[in-house]
Amino acid sequence: MSNSTTSSPLSAPAADRSLTRSQRLDRLPFTRKHGKLLGASGIGWALDAMDVGLISFVIAALSVHWELSKADGSLIASAGFAGMAIGASVGGLLADKIGRRSVFALTLLVYGLATGASALAMGVGALIVLRFIVGLGLGAELPVASTLMSEFAPARIRGRVIVWLEAFWALGWILAAVIGTFVAAASPTGWRWALAIGLVPAVYSLVVRLGMPESVRFLEQKGRHQEAEQVVRSFESAAGIEAPGAATDGVSANAAAAGVAATGVGAPHDAADVTVEARVAADEVGAIPAADTVDPTAGIWSKPLRARTAGLWAVWFCINLAYYGAFIWIPTLLVDRGFSLTQSFTFTLIITLAQIPGYAVAAWLIEVLGRRWTLTIFLSGSALAAISYGLADTEWTIIAAGCALSFFNLGAWGALYAIGPELYPTRVRGTGTGAAAAFGRVASMLAPFLVPVLLVTGGQVLVFVAFSIAFALAAAAAFTLPEQRGKALAE
Repeated sequence: MSNSTTSSPLSAPAADRSLTRSQRLDRLPFTRKHGKLLGASGIGWALDAMDVGLISFVIAALSVHWELSKADGSLIASAGFAGMAIGASVGGLLADKIGRRSVFALTLLVYGLATGASALAMGVGALIVLRFIVGLGLGAELPVASTLMSEFAPARIRGRVIVWLEAFWALGWILAAVIGTFVAAASPTGWRWALAIGLVPAVYSLVVRLGMPESVRFLEQKGRHQEAEQVVRSFESAAGIEAPGAATDGVSANAAAAGVAATGVGAPHDAADVTVEARVAADEVGAIPAADTVDPTAGIWSKPLRARTAGLWAVWFCINLAYYGAFIWIPTLLVDRGFSLTQSFTFTLIITLAQIPGYAVAAWLIEVLGRRWTLTIFLSGSALAAISYGLADTEWTIIAAGCALSFFNLGAWGALYAIGPELYPTRVRGTGTGAAAAFGRVASMLAPFLVPVLLVTGGQVLVFVAFSIAFALAAAAAFTLPEQRGKALAE
């Protein structure tokens, strides 16, 4: 930690025009405006999780009410993941073309309407088609939302903010478990009412489109400098920072903003005025971190980025294979062990609650140990928990091992979503995170088919040993990624 003389932004009477817009955002404290953006993105994230979680309860309910075979259940689950693979890739590309906010709102609208329509499905075929459409929206939403939030979060706590964002997944999954337990399992048509609740994201898409700011880095890339300046000023105002020149030369805030906007991407007027640190700590409010040194024109598979992309794709593939293979099938596998549908859903609800402390610990560690170590530790813990769950044979051991799996696995997801956007420059940040997510969805598409095969071959023990190996491979791949704690995003 260097002894920077950069003053806290709270003590500055006016915005420093010697800083780029990205630096002005990175030095800010976490304000109420950041909180509103996190909340708006998080609600969308939770609704995504609710939808993904609901289908596991719907499949379990249909296995009882429709006598749904495991093969048909696999098709329903995999159709959604196939849509997610395409949606993640296309959504990332669109986010770099038309903006993060617009794509975020569009994804909510698509999967909300399709989920509501799924409640009217009269057969397996219709449900499969609708789940594919749902997946298109779900797959695009997560990488786009994490990219948007990463580009606004102060650099010193960016990783922690993204884990907080990912923690909304736990809220959504808990909501899915509550709906599954008390709605889907309540009657033969309960699953329809559960899916009908999935219409909520379609309404919320209007809130996102009208109430969230567009990424400053995206606006600058597209030459929309005045809009970018207005967004930065709104965040500085929330931190109590006056407009450039407002307190010193009598120039109006609007004129000053226009002057800064005219400087292109907000290049420093005098680089000597800026004190930049190689890496900033979480408590260094106002410090200016150095940006990640990577070619801003590089593609995700170009020489400077190919090692990062390969490592990130490996983690995404392995964690998706293990996570969705386990959590989509856990309610059904509990029914197979002889537990009633209500017992199965209740156990799953308890296991899901363990996600919350997992996120809390990951959010703390990610700015202490860093992204790479946090991700590796939580993936290693997931590997051990998966083996324990496969060997569990009593109610209390099933719940204990399931809670451990939930704790470590979701903490790992938080760290993964934090590190993804940090690996790429602005021009391909949405593309890079979306492509990695898309590759991971291929694994989540295969996982539901893999589980029945492993069950026949070696029972539930073999299923969770396979998932343990996948988590271990993900941990090894995670350790190859560069450490980005305390650095500014590459431009």
